[in-house]
Amino acid sequence: MKSYKYILLLIVIFLAAGCAENFLDQKNLYQKSDESYYKTPEDIAEALTGAYASLPLNEGNNHPIVVAKLMSDDCFGGGGNNDDGFHSTDNFTLVNLDYYKPLFGSSWPGILRTNLILKRFDQAKFSNENDKNQALGEAYFLRAFLYFRQAKFFGPVPLILSPDPVSLPRATPEEMYGQIAQDLKKAIELMPATPYKSIPTTRLGHATKWAAEGIMARVFLFYTGYYKKDAIDLPDGGQVTKANVIAWLEDLINNSGHDLLSDFRNLWPYSHVQNYPYAANNGLQWAGEKGDNNETIFAIKYSLNGDFNAPKKLSYCNQHVLYTGLRNQGHIPFGTGWGGGPVNPQLWDSFEDGDVRKVGSILNVNATNPDEATTTDAYIWNGDNNMHETGMWDKKYMPIYDKIPGGDRLVSIFFIEYGTPDNMQLWNMQDDVLLRFADVLLMAAELGAPNAQQYFDKVRERAGLGTKAVNLDNIMAERRHELAFEGLRYFDLLRWGIAKQAIEKANGVAVKNVGEDDVYEVSFPEATGGFLPIPKSEIVLSDGLLIPTPGWIGFD
Repeated sequence: MKSYKYILLLIVIFLAAGCAENFLDQKNLYQKSDESYYKTPEDIAEALTGAYASLPLNEGNNHPIVVAKLMSDDCFGGGGNNDDGFHSTDNFTLVNLDYYKPLFGSSWPGILRTNLILKRFDQAKFSNENDKNQALGEAYFLRAFLYFRQAKFFGPVPLILSPDPVSLPRATPEEMYGQIAQDLKKAIELMPATPYKSIPTTRLGHATKWAAEGIMARVFLFYTGYYKKDAIDLPDGGQVTKANVIAWLEDLINNSGHDLLSDFRNLWPYSHVQNYPYAANNGLQWAGEKGDNNETIFAIKYSLNGDFNAPKKLSYCNQHVLYTGLRNQGHIPFGTGWGGGPVNPQLWDSFEDGDVRKVGSILNVNATNPDEATTTDAYIWNGDNNMHETGMWDKKYMPIYDKIPGGDRLVSIFFIEYGTPDNMQLWNMQDDVLLRFADVLLMAAELGAPNAQQYFDKVRERAGLGTKAVNLDNIMAERRHELAFEGLRYFDLLRWGIAKQAIEKANGVAVKNVGEDDVYEVSFPEATGGFLPIPKSEIVLSDGLLIPTPGWIGFD
């Protein structure tokens, strides 16, 4: 497995450093071993930064949100007629047996780094107990988050809790989720209860107690729903119960300082562009990503340092946004990308009348709307051999363009605001929001919290809608409309046990493929359990310990 190679490599580096020190009989000034490192809070902070670096991916077609969107019923494959990656993810086939290697491999460096931090953490001398607990809590949170990402996509994987070289088979679901929940529980108990407004903006992107409480609820709902369990049994003999999770969510709701923004549309960067009639005419103003958006609880932060060459990386900028932009065209405010993930028209049709999230989430070039004229009047149908074209696009995660000051050239708002490299593939810096307050309210309502109706109505009220009974059918619809395109829908379908019927409901929807009228077709592979295959090369490296994901052809 890739993880084993990372572990072996680091150990070789550490041993080499030690030999050099003994041979020269002096301190090695150029390398740090795991024994000489982790001595100060600064060392721990550097190591945590390395662990956070495992969250984004260079490979946009393997980006977790892109993959999850394409597998859901809300988006089709799209791209060009030769974009086999988009199409294979969308229709549950494979380009090759290692296609998901970037996604599978991305988490292991972070898991290794958190294992090293946890092993050596007691070496570090902190003068502030809160800082110490925050750092240790972040390490536990990150290990849990990365393992949960693996388990959602690939099913249980080897559960490696030490940086020592080891070969292990897949864990059982009980072992996998027990460890994830135990790590999150430690993170919740360790990290201080600092209200959002008291957290320095320099700490944006770091995990908090509130993030751990929210992700714990997501883990609990997926595990108990998918595996038909009532609670999560912990390795230390304890349990995480529904009552525990509700209490943590109530703590988050009441004490975190997180809340809903007053206007759903101000969550998304298109609301920044006042040359966009929809934003200007509706009085929208983007909350931004510098600390004014208290709805975001946990997000991946990007920077202006994206590059094609080392030591900088493509993953420093947001490849997700690039891959789902309009294919070979850009019109205020929606910019150019690879055309992945055109929206299923059934999602558009499913919104209630008066729901601001309909036009707030979906660009529909088929609809007559003067506020959208900057795009709809200029949109080029069937450009560059588009596939699965429906004329509907995800507005939440799209390159956002505006006129460069003093000219007519359309460029990214991030190029205008921050001076990113002048390259459309490197322009995008939008956060990937991994947890926001609306999701927390809906999870609390689904779990049956005492204020479930209040939480449910609060989300609907912001959308311009009235009250509805809190039942599973209504929660399913509300989550689909509130959280569309945020990478959650597919896993909701899996845990509710309705993936096949929801995804195959899209069969027969009208699309254009390479300019020709066609219909969309998909078959959900029940034999896989909805999980992706662990790459064949990783199975070979495990010397037979890794059992392939059932239902995928070519892995036996």
